[in-house]
Amino acid sequence: MKVNQVDLEISAASAAQYPTTAYPEITFVGRSNVGKSSLINRLIDRKSMARTSSVPGKTQTLNFYDIEAKLYFVDVPGYGYAKVSKAARMKFAAMIEEYLSTRKPLRGAVLLVDSRHAPSEDDVSMYQYLKYFNIKVLVVGTKVDKTSRAKRAQTINQIKKTLDLNQTDELVLFSAETGEGKAQVWQWLETTAGVTGESKVED
Repeated sequence: MKVNQVDLEISAASAAQYPTTAYPEITFVGRSNVGKSSLINRLIDRKSMARTSSVPGKTQTLNFYDIEAKLYFVDVPGYGYAKVSKAARMKFAAMIEEYLSTRKPLRGAVLLVDSRHAPSEDDVSMYQYLKYFNIKVLVVGTKVDKTSRAKRAQTINQIKKTLDLNQTDELVLFSAETGEGKAQVWQWLETTAGVTGESKVED
């Protein structure tokens, strides 16, 4: 999809604040600093629409981005950052569970993992959590530009094996620096959300 118009619709802390426009929604989940904001910015061809931060755990709400008045990207708080208080982690968990378990327009989730390492226990738990709610998942291995092409097959196998990836879910290796994987991610997004773009996305 060629993105010309994108707006941050609302930052919601509870279901009462969710948008009422019934666009299909795709949520983005992953550990703090795994590259969620960088992925979103690359997908929408913006440098700073989704805020990147050197301070992990900064996203504390569900951020709904209106994409071309066709769908919402929903960026949720990152997990796994130890310096976020236990109370804050419980608050985030309740916020995310409420969204995942009740939101009818939700069509799928993009789970980001760092391709340089095996998925963490938190990543595995999140994948299992998404599957518990029968949510379609695209796993995106970020920062793949830092991995040699000779190790790509090994990287793919490691992610699939560690997550015990369901055969119905897909895996894409992605780089925010080079744009590698962008077209494949958009193809999954359009198919899953049931929307089409005006033109093809080029890497």
